[in-house]
Amino acid sequence: MADTFLQNGIKDKRGDSNYFRKGCNPFAQTGRSKLQNTRASLNQQIIKQMRMRAGAENLLKATSNNKVKEMVLLELSYVNANLQLLMGQLEGLNSSVEVYQDTEETRNIPLIALGLKETKEVDFSTLFKDFILEHYSEDGNSYEDEIADLMDLRQACRTPSRTEAGVELLAKYFSHLPLMESRFFSPAHQTGIFFTWYDSFTGVPVCQQNLSLEKASILFNMAALYSQIGTRSNRQTIAGLQKAISSFQIAAGTLNYLKETFTHTPSYDMSPAMLSMLIRMMLAQSQECLFEKMALPGIRNEFYSLTKMAQEAAKVSEIYDHVHQSMIQTPIKDNVPLFWSTMAQVKTNHYRSMAHFFVSSALLDHQLGPSDDEDQQEKTLSQLYDCLPEGCTPQDILKKKDERERIGKAHIRRAIMGHEEALRIYGLCHHLNKLEVLQEILKASHQRSLNKYSENESEEEFTDYTEAPDIIAKTEQKAEMEVPATTKGPLSVFSAKQRWTAPRTVQLRPKDKDLGFTLKGEMPVQVVSLDSLCSAAADGLKEGDYIVAIGDTDCKWLGVSEVMRLLKDVEEEGVDIQVVSMLDNNPSMPTKSATFSGNLPKTFSMICLAYNDDDKNPKSRKVTKKPSFISWGLRNKLKSTSTLSLPTSDNAGAFPWNKPCPTFPTSSSYNNDSALY
Repeated sequence: MADTFLQNGIKDKRGDSNYFRKGCNPFAQTGRSKLQNTRASLNQQIIKQMRMRAGAENLLKATSNNKVKEMVLLELSYVNANLQLLMGQLEGLNSSVEVYQDTEETRNIPLIALGLKETKEVDFSTLFKDFILEHYSEDGNSYEDEIADLMDLRQACRTPSRTEAGVELLAKYFSHLPLMESRFFSPAHQTGIFFTWYDSFTGVPVCQQNLSLEKASILFNMAALYSQIGTRSNRQTIAGLQKAISSFQIAAGTLNYLKETFTHTPSYDMSPAMLSMLIRMMLAQSQECLFEKMALPGIRNEFYSLTKMAQEAAKVSEIYDHVHQSMIQTPIKDNVPLFWSTMAQVKTNHYRSMAHFFVSSALLDHQLGPSDDEDQQEKTLSQLYDCLPEGCTPQDILKKKDERERIGKAHIRRAIMGHEEALRIYGLCHHLNKLEVLQEILKASHQRSLNKYSENESEEEFTDYTEAPDIIAKTEQKAEMEVPATTKGPLSVFSAKQRWTAPRTVQLRPKDKDLGFTLKGEMPVQVVSLDSLCSAAADGLKEGDYIVAIGDTDCKWLGVSEVMRLLKDVEEEGVDIQVVSMLDNNPSMPTKSATFSGNLPKTFSMICLAYNDDDKNPKSRKVTKKPSFISWGLRNKLKSTSTLSLPTSDNAGAFPWNKPCPTFPTSSSYNNDSALY
């Protein structure tokens, strides 16, 4: 099921790669490729049936002939039946989690991966050429190769490899979209380009002329790709589990970024309610992997280790219970596969039963000895329960053998009932029945609890009706969303509505541990109450500046407490910080210029200034005439100051999702001959 790459025949700039880095072979007979091909075929059949239904409904409204109405109603019943069958097949595809698992995975509960959204091919060629001729007064045929490269890049995004390279591919195309939008998609002019994407759950197509749907769908596919990377990781190793944890957390962060940025996407799989559920599911799977990471080296048969793992298992169960509750809410339950909600329910019962098994082992296998710390065990036990049975205290459980055994057996009985419930729910879903490894794990856990119960069974059990108390869910490592690297910081601050200076470096040299200013705000922090006589102010720090970096640490997503933690240990020699200042949103424009770029007025001439950084003599600067007013080709080596400019393959490649990228333009960018305006 490995991804198969297409040969490209074009070497990259390093000269050593002959493989199609843009995507995978869509005809490769891998499990994932077959799944995506089937999904695409189902989407086409669904849209065909929906068109037939729309036509039949229109005919039904228009006709007054009773015989025709009867025929149309009969046809509608057939179409609706076909749609239900196609929706069921699509649900089956979303339930095919075994395709995304690690090929050597045989001992872990399967995880759920998101399927990629499908899209139609888009031909930019004719419309972009016409727009270039009409708007920029140049021959669009001169850019035929570059437009073809852009179309190839989009086509490759339909079949990205299930690796970090695939994520970089999607990020590369995503980075092109804002510049495409500013150069070709005018609010006053419709380009005639339609972007069609299919709902990943229902197959219903959504079509828009603007790029909002395109951007949102690419982000969704990036999150889906991260979820597939997480499910493919080898969870029998610490490194594999760490990769899975990180992948699911980044997937959750990407979905959250999508939810906050594109709030009115017409596709239901990207609605706020659906995205909230998917974020919970990604974090739940990350928490499950964190639990597996703790258990992988082995669980020591000690009182404290067992109680700790009991609370960790209870935490996983609690999160999956929240996921299940969100999945059964209307209208999410009508669109989410039954397999998903059933899997969440099975895991809720399974991990809750594991928690009760660990507590029963701690109570039944470990008696309070003379060398044990009684106070510490009593504290641990009191933090394990929210409410104990009436008349029972943690001290009684520890010191009284009969009470300890009674509560321990109550926990093992509850573990057995939970495992039986998980097996019952497993048998209700025919898609789950295909996962034999899941059934084996559930049966093994159930048998282990039965064995523990038989070891401590006695005749007095028939009259014991004690119910085990609930276990408080607690974890030492909580799964958190990871913010994708391409986001520039919180949107409430770093957005297109604000203008900023380039980052400035200021050296902080505290005097008697006094920095000379205070901080306020959430993320990022802002400098306030600046002492004008302090060394930082002398070095260029201003009131109201935002701190974006301390040393090598990016601070755009850090709050006041985290920034102060970084600054409190600054030695007398000081530390370098980077700050930015907010500019006026309405700068004055030069009165005698046609355009404005980097504070330099430009004339109506098609002549651009070429500046050589190596030339120290300003008199030697030459005025050169560029052959074109527009320049955005992927192969064009000579860049010009242009009203039409897309990133080249070099600087677009420096914009991967998981690599750091410059947040703000440097001051030298205004002198660069490729500056945008």
